[in-house]
Amino acid sequence: MRRFRARFSELARWRQAGIVVLATVQLGLLIAAERDIQRRPAPLICGSKTRWRLLCLINFVGPLAYFTFGRRKGES
Repeated sequence: MRRFRARFSELARWRQAGIVVLATVQLGLLIAAERDIQRRPAPLICGSKTRWRLLCLINFVGPLAYFTFGRRKGES
């Protein structure tokens, strides 16, 4: 059985708004994490910068994991 997939323009306004809000939050988290990785010295990051950059590409989970587990305590 084939499943119908609605186009974005066919969705209800509240669903469109929800998608836009979630996409904005995701992009904001990604940008914040990438900037922090870029500016933070390597000794203040748990693991390699490259690994955290790649993990941050995983929606929501990556940037939240970086902010929770990827930064060493001491300097923000």
